[in-house]
Amino acid sequence: MNKLIPFACLAALGITLAHADEQQAIAGAPAQQTTRSDVAPGAAQSEPSTQVAPPAAADALVPAVSHKPGTPAATGLPTVTVPGTRANDVEQRRMSSAAKMIVGREELDRNGDSSVGEILKRLPGVTVGGRPGRGGDIRMRGMGNGYTQMLVNGERPPAGFALDSLSPDQVERIEIVRGPIAEHSTRAIAGTINIILREGYQQKDIQLKLTDAIEQNRHGANVSLTVPGKLGALTYLLNGSLFENHQHDASITHNVDETSGGVVTKDQLVNDSSDRRARGIHLSPRLSYKFDGGDTLTFQPFLMSSHSVSDNDSVLTQSVGPLPLEYAHSAGDASSSSTFLRGFGNWLHRMDGGAKLDVKFGFGVGHSDSSGTRNLFNSAGSLQDVIVDSDATRDHGGSLGAKYTTPLGKGHLLTAGADVETGHRIQNRVSLDNGRAQFADSGEDLAADTRRMAGFVQDEWDINPAWATNLGLRWEGIRTTSDTSAGPLVNNSSVWSPVFHVVWRIPEHDKDQLRWSLTHSYRSPTIGDLIAVPALSRLNSATRPDRIGNPALKPELATGMDMAYEHYLGKSGILSANVFVRDIDDLMRRETSLVATSTGPRWVSQPLNIGHARTSGIELEAKFQLIELMPDAPNIDFRANYSRFWSHVDGVPGPDNRLDQQPTQTANVGLDYRLKGVPLTLGGGYNWTPAGQIQSSLTERVDSDAKRQVDVYGLWKFSPAAQLRVSANNLLARDYGSGRTVTTGELAQMATTTARTFATLSIKLELKL
Repeated sequence: MNKLIPFACLAALGITLAHADEQQAIAGAPAQQTTRSDVAPGAAQSEPSTQVAPPAAADALVPAVSHKPGTPAATGLPTVTVPGTRANDVEQRRMSSAAKMIVGREELDRNGDSSVGEILKRLPGVTVGGRPGRGGDIRMRGMGNGYTQMLVNGERPPAGFALDSLSPDQVERIEIVRGPIAEHSTRAIAGTINIILREGYQQKDIQLKLTDAIEQNRHGANVSLTVPGKLGALTYLLNGSLFENHQHDASITHNVDETSGGVVTKDQLVNDSSDRRARGIHLSPRLSYKFDGGDTLTFQPFLMSSHSVSDNDSVLTQSVGPLPLEYAHSAGDASSSSTFLRGFGNWLHRMDGGAKLDVKFGFGVGHSDSSGTRNLFNSAGSLQDVIVDSDATRDHGGSLGAKYTTPLGKGHLLTAGADVETGHRIQNRVSLDNGRAQFADSGEDLAADTRRMAGFVQDEWDINPAWATNLGLRWEGIRTTSDTSAGPLVNNSSVWSPVFHVVWRIPEHDKDQLRWSLTHSYRSPTIGDLIAVPALSRLNSATRPDRIGNPALKPELATGMDMAYEHYLGKSGILSANVFVRDIDDLMRRETSLVATSTGPRWVSQPLNIGHARTSGIELEAKFQLIELMPDAPNIDFRANYSRFWSHVDGVPGPDNRLDQQPTQTANVGLDYRLKGVPLTLGGGYNWTPAGQIQSSLTERVDSDAKRQVDVYGLWKFSPAAQLRVSANNLLARDYGSGRTVTTGELAQMATTTARTFATLSIKLELKL
């Protein structure tokens, strides 16, 4: 909605000047001169300046009426304060009442990244799971999957949606909010990452981008096209891309079982390799219609469709252990396809006195299908087993919400709203071993329904030039139901979340400010955690267990506090330090145990609520242009950040009884150098996460190798309409290792996996047509 503010102000300016000219013609008086109110600090001003109005309160600006005789106000003409320029990313961050970072188009385009995940990994406190180059779940503050809330246009994406597959070309900006706010869901213990698609992007030219990504001499092409246009009151932006990629993966897993006396009872090596080919299409058009009365209707559908096929090969060798082997050689193939269609829309109605009503609506439809066949051969080369797995999942849902905003005075906004979201999933999973079903519900349709309701109230107030607050209260309730062969399963949970943010802009130090937040947030169980269809492991062991759900799971509840100091440099620089604490109750964690099943004893992993935990950390950030510090310095933009995390889980013995998957620290450093006299920009960055060890339960320990990733790029601008971007990611291409040890009784079962990673060269030609 903030994107409509500049156009509303420009319209007001046009009306004001028109009336002023009319009054000048009548009274012979000069037209009232307008002023600029939101020029960034340090910028030149050719006109008188008034107090800065924060973007959040821009709709609350009320025309000031002068009563001096002979002025336009004396005849009823108001004096209108209008912005001279749109605030940049850093200025929007500075004026926000809640701590947030904003990544705009300039930074999104800088490195020529192929996915949003590659951009996020360079931001303070953000890490990416999995090995370099293959992506994984996005984490803030090192916390694992589910602690970071991922939104697309302020809404939760449909089930199965992979954020890492989203092309940066479809994104207008990314907002990283460290603490929850009442307006958004408070399922954000670590924070919120909000991906804003090309909504409100006013583009004049058709843009064509042609990309080729090369990895191990395998090519991956991407064609992206953006077409703007306008038909009367209808403005549209058509954005889409086609992609195809080929990837090869290889890993070695070493499985060892050892007694407490040091006797090795099993020693295996598993060599896995796969070749995958994928292609797909992404479409995200945007339509906006402005009615005569000033109302605006916006709709943006988002379509993702992809298909992949893969060949898989595995060789198992054993020097010590029981015979016969599960297999000596496994060869198989698999295919998968998925299609997601999501629609976002809102109707904005402006009222008298600066109030407005924003009605949001959305829908989502998705389906994914996968199938695979594995042929297992014994050491003599004879076929001994045929494993067939397939999965068909269908999701659909909708959402409806309304938000009413009204000014209570200058710089003071009150917002209240409610929303409801529903979802329905049908899943059919088949797992056959030589034609025999491997679990009770194999081949049966399992249905699950979710319903989320929420209401909130939020008060944003710029009390004076030094103090601003954001106070809110949100209630959310979630109900999940499912019908299985074991009977109906029901899970209900609800949470009250008060949040409070305050910022102090230090008087006589206009470049410095302090932030403090006290929040209540939560993490709800996923459908998969509650009612998951069993995921079976062929080499079943304590280190490779089956996975099931738990319908009795309760949400994690967290009370958090954040404090930050921010010092702003010039137009786009910042130095900041942020500290945080989160107290978490009803912590969810997977526990592994040996369970009797219809096919015999099997190791099974199941999520449980295990008690209390606490995590804390410090996040440091520096971003600035050297020329702003030293006038004769080269034209270099510098950026660096460092984060240190601590955590402690009660009930799990130390040392290293940390939150699952949380590293101890992470750091990034990078720069961009624009050469003088040559239309060339060079840059790069280094991303580091150290090796880590986590005692995840009484019996289980997890290890991971250090991540060191170097990315570089070069950008040559042939003309204002054409430029070539060359980038190289993961230049070090270090092998990535991870391990798991489960100790039960007198036996320790250990699995250590070493996976290869690869450097990727990307060439992108960008044209304005």
